[in-house]
Amino acid sequence: MATKIKTHKATAKRFSVTGTGKVKLNHTNRRHKLGFKTTKRKRNLRKTGYMSETMAPNIRKLLPYA
Repeated sequence: MATKIKTHKATAKRFSVTGTGKVKLNHTNRRHKLGFKTTKRKRNLRKTGYMSETMAPNIRKLLPYA
């Protein structure tokens, strides 16, 4: 009997896979100590980030059903 592949839950909370297979992520450095960061820097951190194509296969392996 074949066993099911389990999703790595910590990874599932942080990343998602798009329809084209890119790995989406939220930027870091947006939680605290925002007073000394420039408005431009904070604004750019709001945007969705994408994992580099060299690291993306590692994330996809942890999200088998995404």
